[in-house]
Amino acid sequence: MTVTLPGPTLGIVGGGQLGRMIGEAVAPLGVEVVVLDPTPDPPAAPTTADGIVGDFDDEDAVRELAERADVLTYEIELADPDLLAAVSEEFDVPVHPDPATLRTIQDKLVQKRALEEAGIPVPEFVEVSDEAALRRAVEAFGGVMLKAREGGYDGRGNRPVEDPDEAAEALAELGTHAMAETLVPFERELSVIGVKGADGVATYPVTETVHREEILRESVAPARAADAVLERAEAVARDVLEFLDGRGVYGIELFETPEGEVLVNEIAPRPHNSGHWTIEGAATSQFENHVRAVLGWPLGPTDLAAPAVTANVLGDVPEPEPATLSGVETVLSAADADLHWYGKREARPLRKMGHLTVTGEETGDRSTGGRAGGDREELVARARDLRDGLTFTEG
Repeated sequence: MTVTLPGPTLGIVGGGQLGRMIGEAVAPLGVEVVVLDPTPDPPAAPTTADGIVGDFDDEDAVRELAERADVLTYEIELADPDLLAAVSEEFDVPVHPDPATLRTIQDKLVQKRALEEAGIPVPEFVEVSDEAALRRAVEAFGGVMLKAREGGYDGRGNRPVEDPDEAAEALAELGTHAMAETLVPFERELSVIGVKGADGVATYPVTETVHREEILRESVAPARAADAVLERAEAVARDVLEFLDGRGVYGIELFETPEGEVLVNEIAPRPHNSGHWTIEGAATSQFENHVRAVLGWPLGPTDLAAPAVTANVLGDVPEPEPATLSGVETVLSAADADLHWYGKREARPLRKMGHLTVTGEETGDRSTGGRAGGDREELVARARDLRDGLTFTEG
């Protein structure tokens, strides 16, 4: 295809931190970004050309976004796939990833069933609609992860249930529109950031993800896993990409079992928190490649530029409050670290407010630029130390 600059206008449903980082990534490419978000001044505002205020399922707002854009995408699964499909047809504006893919992924039970039918390995699961069904699942699997079928993110909407007597309480918390998945005794959690473009499919190096309280705390790239596991994870991820419709970046969350098998946990049809390391650690960031893909432009290389560990900066306040991040000068003074602030005005307990990435020696023959060694254990310790030196104080 022929690409000319200035580039087209990209409309994004969602103006959160992912929209913010998309805007940062594509400004040098001459792509104008317009976002739709319920918040009048969302995190993406400083890095995008304009914003439309409206709910994600607001028909008038989505139609306005379609009128102003050459291509539509989304950075949140709460987008309405039926509405996106309708405006795509009405205004002859492509939507990527395909709304049908979003429709499948939005419902975790539908997603799991579709993956299983496609022959992609997933943990055992079952639909749960009442207390009796959940009790049976707990007894059959020896414990389950109860998941709300829709709307859950960042650990919300998930609850482990290991005793049948906890069933009533768990369903009262999450509701009966749920599914139960066997508790996988995983060796580690992995992620593959994959991208489908007009010129083919590419994957970034397999990433190891470290969670606590169901929330991602650190991402380690490349993952600390055996070569056979890394190869299997990439193969499974490519099968997932083949199964999904529509161009763009996909975050594919995986489990590595003690036997070395790889199972698909969940899929995000957008840039993913576990791929934030690609900004500093890869030849092309996931955000730039997402836009290249949805626009039909050639993809950038996904090779590792340097080993990298990302640590999320979470709200450490007891209750929501306007807050100021302190200790920033330590990260800014570090030659091996880069800090990203998401522009959220209110800190909440465990809310993702930003992240920092520590990189090791660059690959190839390029200068290390004074950065730390590439040992990933050292990088993890370094990232945690810098992150733990940050704290929120009342603003």
